[in-house]
Amino acid sequence: MPLTPEWAIFFSAELAALATLTGLVVVAISINLPRILSYAHLPTRAGEALIGPVGAIIVTSLVLIPEQAPMLLGAELILIGLAMVVAPIVFQARAWSARKDSLERYMRAVSTAGFSLPFAIGGALAFEGARAGLCWIAAGDILGIIAVVLSAWVLMVEILR
Repeated sequence: MPLTPEWAIFFSAELAALATLTGLVVVAISINLPRILSYAHLPTRAGEALIGPVGAIIVTSLVLIPEQAPMLLGAELILIGLAMVVAPIVFQARAWSARKDSLERYMRAVSTAGFSLPFAIGGALAFEGARAGLCWIAAGDILGIIAVVLSAWVLMVEILR
């Protein structure tokens, strides 16, 4: 499924934005590392904050590889999308004993899936050679930007409250 020049420009810009924002999260974690380590639930939250943007960077990079067979690209995107859903939920489940608010637990799990599932859906469509998969991947990138900004906010501002 070759990209049109417009899609290639879009995904290149998304890749740059995601990489920059991922750097922001890494800085936020490094600046606040002692404080993050002082709370039982925050180290996993910091790890979770990196899974989404790093996954989005990988997905977007794979989309930009020229002349990839649609089935191969689709399989790669499905695997990464599912890992992006499962890994944070595993992290969240491990930290549940430290957090008593069950609504927050479920909202985080739902939001994690919501931010990451578009990549798996896009991968399934790409596997079939459907160009609509690119729209799902684009949606995942945009949702990933929102997720990384929220994570950076939590790790830079909310942690200091």
